[in-house]
Amino acid sequence: MEYLIAFNDEWVPDFTAEELREKGASSRAVIEEMKAAGVFVFTNGGIDGSTVVCSVEARDGQAVFTDGHYAETKEHLGGFAVVDVADDDAARYWAGRLAVALDWPQEIHRFPGKGVR
Repeated sequence: MEYLIAFNDEWVPDFTAEELREKGASSRAVIEEMKAAGVFVFTNGGIDGSTVVCSVEARDGQAVFTDGHYAETKEHLGGFAVVDVADDDAARYWAGRLAVALDWPQEIHRFPGKGVR
């Protein structure tokens, strides 16, 4: 089953630039472990409100684009990893590793459609 492990930018405490570099190195080590374990699918990070290109919504059956983030949005995705693991416990394990490496909260979401093992 595939799981999304993600955090919102607002959950990241204030760190110095050096501390963030250290967190990056720690999280990259966990990603390398995921790869070695054969569970890694994809990851990306460093996303915050400043990276938003545009928002889009449907109006009268048409896509309407607006520069910047959706005005109603209060949280921004900060980063994520997708893992393909056997079950919820395995997803929890990897999310826990990332939470400890980064020292900020993570959420786990199971992608639907593959059923629960």
